[in-house]
Amino acid sequence: MIEPAKGIKQHDLHMRSRKQVELTGVQNVESFDSEEFLLRTELGQLTIRGTNLHIKNLNLENGLLSLEGNVHSLIYLDPGAQGKNKGILRKLFK
Repeated sequence: MIEPAKGIKQHDLHMRSRKQVELTGVQNVESFDSEEFLLRTELGQLTIRGTNLHIKNLNLENGLLSLEGNVHSLIYLDPGAQGKNKGILRKLFK
């Protein structure tokens, strides 16, 4: 398992054969099911999509998360980009 550095905002992701993912810098697991995990990390929102996804190990106190399953995609949302997307949608639906 990866050990995070103390006091420094850091987020690392290690994937093995698209079957195992180990993350550091995880602040919260917003939601999850067998096809999608929504995470808040030190460096922004992360969506992991796949099949048969499940938590192997979770320690939010240390910001550690291990997942297993078939990973299809990893998508990061920039913290500033989230507000921009909402502004565009609001303009469209006025």
